Amino acid sequence: MPSLRQSKAPVYEALLKYKSMRVVPFDVPGHKQGRGNPELTEFLGEKCLSVDVNSMKPLDNLGHPVSVIKEGEELAAEAFGAHHAFFMVNGTTSAVQAMVMSACKLGEKIIMPRNVHRSAINALIISGAIPVYVNPGVNKELGIPLGMSVADVRKAIKENPDAKAILVNNPTYYGICSDLKTITELAHEHSMLVLVDEAHGTHFYFGENMPISAMAAGADMAAVSMHKTGGSLTQSSFLLIGKRLNVGRVRHMINLTQTTSASYLLLSSLDISRRNLALNGQRIFDKALYLANYGRDEVNKLGGYYAFGKELNNGDSVYDFDCTKLSIHTRDIGLAGIEVYDILRDDYGIQIEFGDIGNILAIISVGDRALALERLVSALAEIKRRYQRDKTGMFDHEYINPVVVMGPQQAFYAQQRSLPIQESKGKVSGEFVMAYPPGIPILAPGEKITEDIIDYIAYSKAKGCFLTGTEDMDIENIKVVEE
Repeated sequence: MPSLRQSKAPVYEALLKYKSMRVVPFDVPGHKQGRGNPELTEFLGEKCLSVDVNSMKPLDNLGHPVSVIKEGEELAAEAFGAHHAFFMVNGTTSAVQAMVMSACKLGEKIIMPRNVHRSAINALIISGAIPVYVNPGVNKELGIPLGMSVADVRKAIKENPDAKAILVNNPTYYGICSDLKTITELAHEHSMLVLVDEAHGTHFYFGENMPISAMAAGADMAAVSMHKTGGSLTQSSFLLIGKRLNVGRVRHMINLTQTTSASYLLLSSLDISRRNLALNGQRIFDKALYLANYGRDEVNKLGGYYAFGKELNNGDSVYDFDCTKLSIHTRDIGLAGIEVYDILRDDYGIQIEFGDIGNILAIISVGDRALALERLVSALAEIKRRYQRDKTGMFDHEYINPVVVMGPQQAFYAQQRSLPIQESKGKVSGEFVMAYPPGIPILAPGEKITEDIIDYIAYSKAKGCFLTGTEDMDIENIKVVEE
């Protein structure tokens, strides 16, 4: 049972009080409660614009909270079982950056899987920390990267006893979970911190029969995207920390990159959503789990597609599976995931989370309904009937083990020149190439450009993946490190 305190939403309540006082604004923002921008007010609503306000004494300050934001963070920590929780309004990207910068100084090592989100490698560029990559296993049938094997983590620790931290993706975009508790215990035995990119794991804290959450596993820090499955506004997240971290120091790290003009729309959405999940989360995620399992069963009845789940569990690199993820393998009907993604959106008005070269992902969460799942299943059935073809010649993997030549920061700031990607084989990349979503780099600064990577980039472009990361907006050229 949640505590009675969880029925409070102090930031939201303070905004309601501010609105009732009919304050005359001579501060920013310049739209002055919407009056200065009637088109925006008509689009977003007077209620929204009237509480899009700046920090002030009654509303506290995110960079140095002493009242309502402080109370909101304390309530969030209680709800998530953390020592402390920070409201984050620069997205989970800033939470991941704060984790890495809090754990590692310039030149210090951090053990991490290579299939991390771009934000983690960006944190290495900012901090100058040195990655020790643990290459994930690959499910050859699905072509997807798996979690971190305990044996691989143990080997990385043995070979790098001076590493300061281990970063774990849990769950991955596809729903794969590592043995987080064992990895955490192993890291702590060697005086290393455990940082968890838990962007897709908000529901682990509130649903029943879910994979273990980072805080329950004893991890030291976790970046949680409340906006992904928790119902808050896009760009709003929590950074959770355990007792081994100094709260003040972590806040200093957050304030290096987080805005000094925090959006109260985002802050209040975190406050309201935390209250909702603390009071009703079990019921909400019971429903989400039921809908996802229903969708998985119905998709698998269609034939040709494979909506995978807990049957992938192997006790190690797939220690558990997040069954709220409706991850669907499409290659057996002769279509890349991104092709199914485009057809669903363009022909059926259905927007799913992402499509890559072999799979699609539908996020099932707070706001989904059975009717929407039925519409998705019907569309997939029709797509199979209309577009199915021979799968010969299709790429069969989503992950290529990188050849790391130098640290990301060194490569990013090195002298560089631009080359056509097709002529860059053997060079060291000075920038990223990635499909977004999910934002996991195909190539990162400091990695050797191989023929496999060049072929993968060309194939992804041909299939319609949205590639990003290079200065060249057409992804025809890439910056390489001067030899």
